Amino acid sequence: MSIQQNLNTMRHPVSNTPEKSPFNAQESMQEQTTRLRVLLLGSGGRECALAWKIAQSPRLDKLFIAPGNGGTGAYGENVAISPLDFESIENFAHENKIDMIVVGNEDPLVAGIFDYFNGREGAPIVVGPSKAGAALEGSKDFAKQFMVRHSIPTARYRSFTADNLEEGYAFLEELKAPYVLKADGLAAGKGVLILDSLDEAKASLKEMLGGMFGQSSATVVIEEFLSGIECSVFVLTDGNGGYRILPVAKDYKRIGEGDTGPNTGGMGAVSPVVFADKEFMKKVEERIILPTVNGLIAEDITYRGFIFLGLINVDGEPMVIEYNVRMGDPETEVVMLRIASDLLPLLEAAARGNLSTLPLAEDPRYATTVMVVSGGYPGSYEKGKKITGTEKVDTATLFHAGTKLADNGDLLTSGGRVIACSAYGDTLDSALANSYAAAENVEFEGKYMRRDIGRDLRRIEQGC
Repeated sequence: MSIQQNLNTMRHPVSNTPEKSPFNAQESMQEQTTRLRVLLLGSGGRECALAWKIAQSPRLDKLFIAPGNGGTGAYGENVAISPLDFESIENFAHENKIDMIVVGNEDPLVAGIFDYFNGREGAPIVVGPSKAGAALEGSKDFAKQFMVRHSIPTARYRSFTADNLEEGYAFLEELKAPYVLKADGLAAGKGVLILDSLDEAKASLKEMLGGMFGQSSATVVIEEFLSGIECSVFVLTDGNGGYRILPVAKDYKRIGEGDTGPNTGGMGAVSPVVFADKEFMKKVEERIILPTVNGLIAEDITYRGFIFLGLINVDGEPMVIEYNVRMGDPETEVVMLRIASDLLPLLEAAARGNLSTLPLAEDPRYATTVMVVSGGYPGSYEKGKKITGTEKVDTATLFHAGTKLADNGDLLTSGGRVIACSAYGDTLDSALANSYAAAENVEFEGKYMRRDIGRDLRRIEQGC
């Protein structure tokens, strides 16, 4: 299997619609095959982008989103069911003849939604790993052990509990600042601390093991800090060795410009990534993707879905920072724009274990997203602010993240990250200009955005 290449090399004018897939014969056959009724689980910008892409498929019969948000209703029908309420999901799937469940966020996967439906007569197929596979995200300690077992390059580490706190202090003393502490379990994206002071690192380790993040930090992974530039690589795999590499993206996690201030869920993203060239991606595929896919098979772990590889480029060498077991957010909001193929048959093939029969084409244009967020985020912020100006946007696609519709039809804020403004461009600058033009039109009290998304990649492009 080779690195995914751009299969359409034509240049295109800027528009907000995806390029038609070059696989016209394939699409024609797909239109004649069974159409699918799909239930997408989640409520964020990632799920809005997935819904937007799935809704374009000629294979789609009906799309439901549970619970969805103020924007997902444009692409399907929102359903007031929690992604963790497996029994209600099962009843809904039976009553609505759902063929496939696409799991957007990690919580249902870590809780075992694949295992819940797997093997049940008449149950829908599930896009996502088994509970054992979801441990790649659900347990940082398991993920690090997996990487060591399969010789996947990652930072030196050790794991600690309250029972060996003193050993944790000693390990910190072996390392150089800054110090990286990670809660073993899921912590709503807040379980990673990067600290410059040894004393602060020791104090934080004790606090984490004492319950800072609840049971999620009962075990803490301490890692050696890696210096380099990060990117996100996404793989769709079918559990039988078949996989497709999706467009590479880079996100921006810090709230402040110049990558300052606390981490957020992501303030913007860019695709493609200038330093993730053929040589770099060849290393990623050979040293990371193949050992990961083959390692899961060797350990008899069922994995049929997305693998997120959080990578860092250390002097041209890729190393794994973390695994996620779903698409990233806000990277999905640019990756979906750059997938030129029909996504739905790819998802179905992954869930059925025969992905190797289908190609994946990339749109050659740049895609960028700029997230507009609530004032005060990622700290405390107010909800329920009226959103206006979305009807003025004609340079981008708006993927709703933290929005809801009021009874009177008003669009209101309901989260920290509110709307991702995603746009195409023939150049990085033109894509960013389109994203920022859209972001300027979206208005609500306290709105904030970073204004330097992609600036680091522009400097690399310019050789600075």
